[in-house]
Amino acid sequence: MRAAIYRTTGHAPDVLELVELDVPDPKAGEVRVAISASGVNPTDWKARAGLTGRDPDGFQVPHHDGAGRVDAVGPGVTGFAVGQRVWLYLAAAGNRYGTAAEFAVVPADKVVPLPDNASDELGACLGVPALTAAYCLGGDPSAVRGRTVLVAGGAGAVGHFAIELAKHAGAHVITTVSSEAKGELARAAGADLVLNYREEDVAERILASAGQVDRIVEVALGANIDTDAAVIGPNAVIAVYAGEAERPSIPILPLASANASIQFALMYTVSAAEFKRLSSWTNAAIEADALTTLPVSDYDLSDIAAAQSAVEKGAVGKVLVRP
Repeated sequence: MRAAIYRTTGHAPDVLELVELDVPDPKAGEVRVAISASGVNPTDWKARAGLTGRDPDGFQVPHHDGAGRVDAVGPGVTGFAVGQRVWLYLAAAGNRYGTAAEFAVVPADKVVPLPDNASDELGACLGVPALTAAYCLGGDPSAVRGRTVLVAGGAGAVGHFAIELAKHAGAHVITTVSSEAKGELARAAGADLVLNYREEDVAERILASAGQVDRIVEVALGANIDTDAAVIGPNAVIAVYAGEAERPSIPILPLASANASIQFALMYTVSAAEFKRLSSWTNAAIEADALTTLPVSDYDLSDIAAAQSAVEKGAVGKVLVRP
C-alpha cells in the first residue's frame, strides 16, 4: 500500500516520505479500514515536529482522523461488516498505522459507523475536532440544552463543531472570530451572535445582548481569561482544549464568586466509555443533518508535507489528504 511515514521528527519536507508498505493484518480487537480521506489536525503536525513526544520506533504513519470502508476485522471484533462506511479517531495514538495511507489498522473502539447521509469528507473531518467539541460541551446534549454557550474561535474545526453541536442541543450560541470571512463561516454554522474580538469589546457585547454565559469552549485561555471571567454566570464551566506556551494569570475572585470551573480537554486520556458517549452524540447530530464540513482543501498523499505545512501555518477550513 502507499503510505506516508516519518522515521524521525522534524520539519515536514525533511522527514515525511511516501513509501510502499505491506498491507497490515488486523490483530485481535482491530479493524482494517480502506481510507478514502485522511483529516489533518494540529496535533498531527506537532507530533511529527517533535513537540509532543519522541521519535517513532521504526516509522510512523501520521494522522488520527479519517473515513473509509471496513476492509477486514480481526479476531473477536463484532459489530462491523466488510464494506461498511466508518470514521476514525485517534488512529495514530499508540499505533503505527495512522490514516495517511491507503489502509489503516486501528483498535475497534476507535472506529465509528458513518451514517448514510454523511459524506466521506464530513467523516474525515470529525474525529479529534468533533469529539473535542462534544467533550467541551459537557459530553451530552442535556449539558447545554437551554443554556448560553460561548465558543472562542468559532471558525476553527473544534469551534465549528462546537457551534453546530450546541445549536443542535438547543443552546444559545455566541462565538468570537478575528475577521469577517471567519465570521461568515461561524454564521453559516448557526451561531446566534458572532463577535470580532479585534474590533469590539466582546465582554460588553455579550453582557448587553445575552447576559452571562453558562459554558465556554476555550481555545486561548491566556488571551481570553479576563473576558471569560467577566461574562461567566453561576457555576459556569470554562472548557479549555488547546495548550499555550505561556502561563495565564488567573483572576481568582470573579471565578470564585461564580463558583466557576476550569476544565481541560486532552483527548488522549479520555476513557473509551466517554468516547462512546461522545461519538453517539456526534452521530445523532449527523443523522439530523446538523453537522457540516468547513471549506475543504484536498491534497494527494504525495503532497503530505504541503498538507501538514498548511495546517501548521493556520489554514482556514479543513485540510484532507487523499490516499
